[in-house]
Amino acid sequence: MRHARNWMMLVLCLVLVGSAQRAGADESDFVTVQGGIRYRLIGTYDVERLNKIVTAELKDFETTPSDVSFPAPQNGVKLYRVIYPTVIPERNNQPTEASGLIAAPDTNARVFPLLSYQHGTVFSKNEVPSFPEQSMETRLLIANFAGNGYVVIGADYIGKGISTAPDTYMVKESTIQACMDMLSASKLVLADLGLETKGLFLSGWSQGSWSTMMFRNRLETFGIPVTAAATACTPSAPYVLMTRWINKQTPLDVSWIVGTVTLLINSYEYYYDLPELSRAAIKPDYVQTAQDFYANKIGWTEAAKVFPATTKEFLKDDFATASSFAANRFYGQLMENEAYQWRYTTPSRYYYGLADECIAPYVAQLPVAFQETVGGASATAVFAGDQANHRGTFVFGVRDQKAWFDELLSK
Repeated sequence: MRHARNWMMLVLCLVLVGSAQRAGADESDFVTVQGGIRYRLIGTYDVERLNKIVTAELKDFETTPSDVSFPAPQNGVKLYRVIYPTVIPERNNQPTEASGLIAAPDTNARVFPLLSYQHGTVFSKNEVPSFPEQSMETRLLIANFAGNGYVVIGADYIGKGISTAPDTYMVKESTIQACMDMLSASKLVLADLGLETKGLFLSGWSQGSWSTMMFRNRLETFGIPVTAAATACTPSAPYVLMTRWINKQTPLDVSWIVGTVTLLINSYEYYYDLPELSRAAIKPDYVQTAQDFYANKIGWTEAAKVFPATTKEFLKDDFATASSFAANRFYGQLMENEAYQWRYTTPSRYYYGLADECIAPYVAQLPVAFQETVGGASATAVFAGDQANHRGTFVFGVRDQKAWFDELLSK
């Protein structure tokens, strides 16, 4: 089975990447576990810092104030950056390295529930889990979960963090591979730290919700039990998402959706062998800026000065019209990368808000009706509120899912 071979490619590529020096890390600081997997302590959060995250920092993060509050963290947390070998399936299993985070409770206990968090869309290389000071979404998960007795892990994805590969934005097999290999690497690092885990929970936001769905599908396929999964603002049907942005704009739509489209087009051009896709899709005035943005040569602030406000204005008319035709390879690939049409064995929740500026409630709830139809495991839509925007829905979901996961652990 091809997916099983990819899983085993981890072993085959160790010699090739195990001794490589990678940007962004002093190798002398790392502890090597085995086969190129290594980790180092990058910091600690005490209870005072964790409390600041769920109060003052959360207030700064929310773009629309909400009444969501978090319980006070009960323990400090140790933060570890993990570097591990993996492969890029879309590039003939090319060996590479990726990074991720382990956040472990700083207590005398040795056994903890395990949460794998898949991060959302970011417009730089380092707003990812293993650089938690640059990622508020990660810090919130650390404070709410690791600060209350869970081990939290999170892959940066191939193309983010220390990775030197191009961004694998919503590229199916590479995303799955990064998450699977991060889980495997984390188990070995935790064992080296003398820690054990019980249960496996999954969480994600936005792009990370799609990643979580893909990851969960592979775990279920391999018979790896998942206790429960919860995602916020879930774009499980990329084709529906993209065509909605093109053909049915709403007053809620924000300009950074164009940045998301830029990442999607350029990553698919590279990883799905669609040469010149960006030039075929994007209007000439924006092509160079789009390529520079994807390559992290410029940030969103600079790109936003050039890009138009909407996806419709950003794309060539004929390419936008082609969204109605599955024969177009780009749109066909988006269809192939849907992430919800199988019969689940894992109970799941899907958070949505009416003020989400990016993911429409219909899109966010697609897995629910499908599971009801095929008789799969419980799949529940959870309403975050009339005023819950993209960030607000995420914050609501992080608070609610912790209570749900705790309830499942107590049974």
